[in-house]
Amino acid sequence: MSENQCPNRKRPVHLPSMAKGNRSSIQFVTVCVKERRPILANERVHTLLRELWSDSSVFMVGRYVIMPDHIHLFCAPNALPSPSLKPWVGYWKSCFASSAKLGQDGKLWQRDFWDRELRTGESYSEKWAYVFNNPVRAGLVQKAEDWPYAGEMFPLSWHD
Repeated sequence: MSENQCPNRKRPVHLPSMAKGNRSSIQFVTVCVKERRPILANERVHTLLRELWSDSSVFMVGRYVIMPDHIHLFCAPNALPSPSLKPWVGYWKSCFASSAKLGQDGKLWQRDFWDRELRTGESYSEKWAYVFNNPVRAGLVQKAEDWPYAGEMFPLSWHD
């Protein structure tokens, strides 16, 4: 493979957090429903996800947008050293699937998720602006502020 080629991956690589010492680490996570079924954008799902995320002591969820077939969220570790993201995402996905009873045969979620560690406060703001406007780009609302399935659980801030 030449140095300009990227590997063709079927699943994301979950790199360990690069946070060192007492510095902030904010992760951008995307989780999709299996076969991209549009089953998430409703008040019952919104409430259940917020409950699961608020009950977690491992990661704190900052801003999020729940789309019909996927979720974008920003989270930060709630402990040092930074715990692994994969078990936490797997935990709330499993709890949600057990509790939601959405009548889906087989697995509810796609097998994995996508994540990226953000590097600066500016990156968080830019990513949030893009994610917050997803419902507008999808034609679900005229203004992002009108989408009822988005919000912020805990303010995530940068500490250099």
